[in-house]
Amino acid sequence: MRTSLNELKAIDEHLFRLAPAEDTFLFELKLILDVDLRAKVLQQQQVHTLIQYYGRKTLKAEIEAVHQQLFEDIKPNSFAARVLNLFR
Repeated sequence: MRTSLNELKAIDEHLFRLAPAEDTFLFELKLILDVDLRAKVLQQQQVHTLIQYYGRKTLKAEIEAVHQQLFEDIKPNSFAARVLNLFR
């Protein structure tokens, strides 16, 4: 199990360019020689892309919920009315 965690760490360091130059060089050599490692790197890259997409989607939903809460009832002295008056 420890080996797979070390491998995941090395893949992440490679993907995020966090590793020192000599480690990057060795990892790229391993990528050339090991087809399975190349597949794992591609899978890890896809996972990071999906996580980023999910994070953006979640943040967008949270922002929309706050927007709905603030601008749902526009009363004369409400927060929303004051904000809208700034743009008139």
